[in-house]
Amino acid sequence: MPSVHRLRPDLAIDHLVVAARSLAEGTAWLRERIGVDAQAGGAHVAMGTHNAIVGLGPRLYIEVMAIDPAGITPTRPRWFALDDPGMRARLADGPALVHWVVRTRDIDTDATRTDLGPILTMTRGDFTWRITVPDDGHLPQRGLVPTLIQWADARHPADRLADPGLSLMALAGEHPEPAPVRSAVAALGLSDILKVSYGRSPRLAAMLRTPRGVATL
Repeated sequence: MPSVHRLRPDLAIDHLVVAARSLAEGTAWLRERIGVDAQAGGAHVAMGTHNAIVGLGPRLYIEVMAIDPAGITPTRPRWFALDDPGMRARLADGPALVHWVVRTRDIDTDATRTDLGPILTMTRGDFTWRITVPDDGHLPQRGLVPTLIQWADARHPADRLADPGLSLMALAGEHPEPAPVRSAVAALGLSDILKVSYGRSPRLAAMLRTPRGVATL
């Protein structure tokens, strides 16, 4: 099995996104599966969302994302399809791993390799980054094609996290039309990282090594 870290040297998997109706629901779901509590992250004021995060090793983490009940209602659709009726129906059945985010050193060039939407500048606390977000907030290829991110400086959220002894072993995807997904992933130079097979419904899965054994999200 190819290493999840074997990709273009200017790219790296940055984080995995677990979406939930609330942070409490999302962090409880994650704790049940990996045996680790997520740490409070903060608010994404422009998107009306907030998060909690768990380290997966150097510069890699899991993000639990939910609409912030104390936040604004943005004038545009929220990212990660959180305003989409289909996503809301999915999350009514429970939190889920919905997406992955890849870090790049040149987001302006890499964002042209496939259709990922415009590049927005975002902040959370003292962190600033640029990120691809489609205008309607949808997940590229239902979450199987990654979002791109470029941090504004050398700081990274995972640097502030405790090491809970977790690591990412593998990513896999299923899609009813895998060919265009494979093409988009290949255009980004990530074919060795995500293998996409046929499945009746789009699905992203991550295999993690945890202190109590292997877990799958």
